[in-house]
Amino acid sequence: MDIYTRQRERERKKQESEAMEAPKLLMLILCAFFIGKTLGDGVTPQEAKELRDEVREMFYHAFNGYMDHAFPRDELRPLSCGGEDTLGGYALTLIDSLDTLALLGDRERFTSSVEWIGKNLRFDINKTVSIFETTIRVLGGLISAHLIASDYNTGMRIPTYDDKLLHLAEDLARRMLPAFDTPTGIPFGSVNLLHGVDENESKITSTAGGGTLTLEFGVLSRLTNDPIFEQVAKNAVRGLWARRSKINLVGAHIDVFSGDWTQKDAGIGTSIDSFYEYLLKAYLLFGDEEYLFIFQEAYKAAMHYLFNDPWYVEVNMNSAALVWPLFNSLQAFWPGLQVLAGDIEPAIRTHAAFFSVWRRYGFTPEGFNLATLSVQQGQKSYPLRPELIESTYWLYKATRDPRYLDAGRDMLASLQYGARCTCGYCHISDVEFHKQEDHMESFFLAETVKYLWLLFDLAAGPDNLVENGPYKYIFSTEGHLLPATPQISLVREHCSYFGAYCRNIKLILKTHAPESAETNSSHSQTQPADSSFLSRSNYQSSPFITGLIKGLCPGLTHEQRFGISFMAPVDPSSEDENSSQRETAEVQSHSVVLISDPNSEISLSSPHSDHDNDPVRAPQEKSPSSKESR
Repeated sequence: MDIYTRQRERERKKQESEAMEAPKLLMLILCAFFIGKTLGDGVTPQEAKELRDEVREMFYHAFNGYMDHAFPRDELRPLSCGGEDTLGGYALTLIDSLDTLALLGDRERFTSSVEWIGKNLRFDINKTVSIFETTIRVLGGLISAHLIASDYNTGMRIPTYDDKLLHLAEDLARRMLPAFDTPTGIPFGSVNLLHGVDENESKITSTAGGGTLTLEFGVLSRLTNDPIFEQVAKNAVRGLWARRSKINLVGAHIDVFSGDWTQKDAGIGTSIDSFYEYLLKAYLLFGDEEYLFIFQEAYKAAMHYLFNDPWYVEVNMNSAALVWPLFNSLQAFWPGLQVLAGDIEPAIRTHAAFFSVWRRYGFTPEGFNLATLSVQQGQKSYPLRPELIESTYWLYKATRDPRYLDAGRDMLASLQYGARCTCGYCHISDVEFHKQEDHMESFFLAETVKYLWLLFDLAAGPDNLVENGPYKYIFSTEGHLLPATPQISLVREHCSYFGAYCRNIKLILKTHAPESAETNSSHSQTQPADSSFLSRSNYQSSPFITGLIKGLCPGLTHEQRFGISFMAPVDPSSEDENSSQRETAEVQSHSVVLISDPNSEISLSSPHSDHDNDPVRAPQEKSPSSKESR
């Protein structure tokens, strides 16, 4: 065969090969096109509206079940259609649901619920209650509903409302004050609402129990002009942080008298979780840089010693030795907190890992062992917790990535098919077999349903007071709405309430408006923000501020309370003469940065370099720790 024949033969085989490969290539292109199109489209706006409406129906199925079969007892038994008192016997689920009713725009139910509570609720009862649960569920629910019912700007103001919920909140908080009378300032875990702390009350409390009071107590101080509530809550945080380890970790349980740690396991989940959460949120709501400093140090330590990318483990607070390679469901709030802190990349990876557990079982168990990759024995339940849904909402708000809508759709389907029962939604006692249990926590209506509804409403085109209202909102750990109003969150206020620590500005009240005003629209919250805001003050000190003094300060003016900028009228004839001398009083509301640039590469702290290489070691023998119910 000559050279020309061999060349023609090679060309023929090449053409045959190309002809055979063409269909394969076409199929790969088509597959890539359709797969890309499916993943890119995600949940359509129309489907988001349908899912939002489905979540609304979910809320009313559970809320009506409670009102018809359990009210005025604390919580619903959804299988047997009965009620039970689990906290204080004062319509807990109704109080916890108030701001969700307002968020859904249900003026009739919101109004009737506020009026009933104002007329019938009393706290002079011989009941011993949890400081932690009573604060986040009851006190927070009352304060949030008061702020909505008393403000025209929310669109849900009740004309006949007379601040009754605020009076009830103040009464309740005063009944809890005896719990703070300890040598460390860290409160007892429980208090009797009529008699104070029982002489046999345990001196052991959790870190979350003592460090998750600042938002509710701080807002109450600003609304009542009484600093005592904010002072005791802040002292509790200082008492816990003062007893941190040399590597800036805190344990899970502490003796409120001796200050000794009784459980030295450090983590971001059970018994510690919301301690971290309230450090950052107290700074965002109040502008108090002490909380920011503590959060920065605590967060860096957590990312250095607890982060085994993408999971988090528990270690000894002193030595950082691994104690417990366990994902527990309360850790699932962490990616949402990282969004607020502007640390998006690790939040995305951790959420993906946590959601993989949900997809495996249909729910997240209370404990998932990272060494055996199985449900932890004795921690197989799912009590309708909101934390993973909460983080899904925040990550979608920050990134607009459709994967989080897909995740929300999956979680909604799990709740509908696995947890829905006769009169509400049931605890899942075993995530492997989806066995239902006859109990529905109040936080299901306060948080779980709320975050699901907000997620799909945001995708459908938001129409609610959180996204479109006049204020930016901080969510409490119970999901209650706390607005950054001027009365609560003035950055450069002369004085926020009587008897507070006030800035001595020599009666010069001038402030400087920001260069560009932020709106509260959904669009504005997705714009890139300064991702380094946590590394410095969110505001610059006024040159007129000479220090902090304690004393009786004037209350806020009408303009300060409602954020009205006031400019004195100018006489045109004297404008040129006096322009250099005239001072204009300006009032600026607290600019709360909730979303940082999702593309930013700046984070507060990067994981320790060894974490990527160290495998998760086998767990030591340990029984599940006692925990707060949240």
